[in-house]
Amino acid sequence: MSYDPPRPVGRLLLTPQDREAPARIERLRALGLGERPEPALDAFADRLAARTRAPYAMVNLPGPHEQFYAGLHRPDRDVLDVDTPAPTTPAEDRDPSVTRRELGRRLARDHGFCPHVVARRKALVLEDVRDYPRFAGNAIVDAFGIRSYLGAPLIDGTGTVLGTVCVVDVTPRPWGREGLRIIKAAAADLTRRLEHWPGP
Repeated sequence: MSYDPPRPVGRLLLTPQDREAPARIERLRALGLGERPEPALDAFADRLAARTRAPYAMVNLPGPHEQFYAGLHRPDRDVLDVDTPAPTTPAEDRDPSVTRRELGRRLARDHGFCPHVVARRKALVLEDVRDYPRFAGNAIVDAFGIRSYLGAPLIDGTGTVLGTVCVVDVTPRPWGREGLRIIKAAAADLTRRLEHWPGP
């Protein structure tokens, strides 16, 4: 499978600049998206996870400084609760108003692979991130054990990249041409829905 990798800097792959962030944030605000979890997007992620048999699926609508999963599918036994309180946090210090549905939805911009999809404006297939030394050094690989990624951009009719739709796994996955077809079709379908938000 052909893959046009981003240009590395030295030994590490730096997170690309997000020059479109202001336009994206303005567009997402106009659509009423990007600030809270959306049940319809969670349902979309659920269907995508089932279709790809991936444990995690996300609809990522990133802001200027962090990624936000407005749609999220994760297994009950979740290793990717990225913004949940540490297990050692005393119960009395945890915010009782924050439900599990709202947790695990924010990730630093330099973690993961979606920022590269946003900058490239095209799909990214990593069947085993360890096969790509520049990607293997990303913090999410060691911190959360991510081993494979499949993602595509959500580019609306104005040409704005609203975000990404992606699936990840903690084991290598031979996504193949069919996986690429599925993720691109999912992105096209979701983009049409987002342009007429609120969706069904």
